[in-house]
Amino acid sequence: MKLKPKLRLNKPRREAFIGYMLVLPWIVGFLLFMAYPLYFSLFMSFHKVAITPYGIQTTYLGWDNYKDAFLTDPAFIQKLLAFVKSTVVMIPIVIVFSLFVALLINQPIRGRQFFRAIFFLPVVITSGEVVQELFAQGAATIPLMDQSGVIAYLEDNLSQAWSSPLIDVIKRFILILWYSGVQILIFLAALQKVNTQVYEAAAIDGASPWVIFWKITLPEVKPFILVNLIYTTVDLFTNTFSDVIKLIQDNMFQVGTGFGYSSALAWIFFAVVLVVLLLVAWLFRNRENAAYAGNGR
Repeated sequence: MKLKPKLRLNKPRREAFIGYMLVLPWIVGFLLFMAYPLYFSLFMSFHKVAITPYGIQTTYLGWDNYKDAFLTDPAFIQKLLAFVKSTVVMIPIVIVFSLFVALLINQPIRGRQFFRAIFFLPVVITSGEVVQELFAQGAATIPLMDQSGVIAYLEDNLSQAWSSPLIDVIKRFILILWYSGVQILIFLAALQKVNTQVYEAAAIDGASPWVIFWKITLPEVKPFILVNLIYTTVDLFTNTFSDVIKLIQDNMFQVGTGFGYSSALAWIFFAVVLVVLLLVAWLFRNRENAAYAGNGR
């Protein structure tokens, strides 16, 4: 009686099999808890959804939910445009502030580990309820701005289309700085990768700190600027103080709209976020390529 030969895998196949087994829980979790909800949300956006004692009933509407969002719901378009404008203004403020703080706490000073923890602490403790309470108590704005008449000046000298997002940024300025902890750590990691001997050589050659920043520091952290731009864009667009997200949540439980219309609004909002991300990445990479092309000449 001949025994069947045992199935043996060579080393590359065995390593590949082990790798697939390790990522299998993540793949299953993604399919169950991410891919299927995304598909079902997209499915509901083309239907009228009703929650009945017998379950979820859907009626196919085609593109009607999307048409209603653009043609019959002025509140959504108005809040979407205002939020996009204010977020576009917030993004460079967060990036510049994060880089500035990272440069400060990267200096050889006493207690810099403590300062790093202080700047990252709001990211850990700040939740949606905390943010809402800060807004309710007026702790998100800078009192000096109101007292100095900056807001009144913007309202009197700019159109509502531009004054509204600027005022919105001023009223949320403190929270913008609070949400810079992750970006500060990313910039700090980038700064610590720069070889200190380069700074020493530049100082010996007589370069000023300003020249060193523009010629050495900034080129070294440029790849991390793109990472922070993408992270900041996603973080600001999906944050709890988004008026668009609140509007989507409010429409979920209204009889006239429901989950179908809310899903359509959510997918429109997702498309806007995706366009902004692609635009940010394209502009940044376009400048990088232009810089390399100029150096090649």
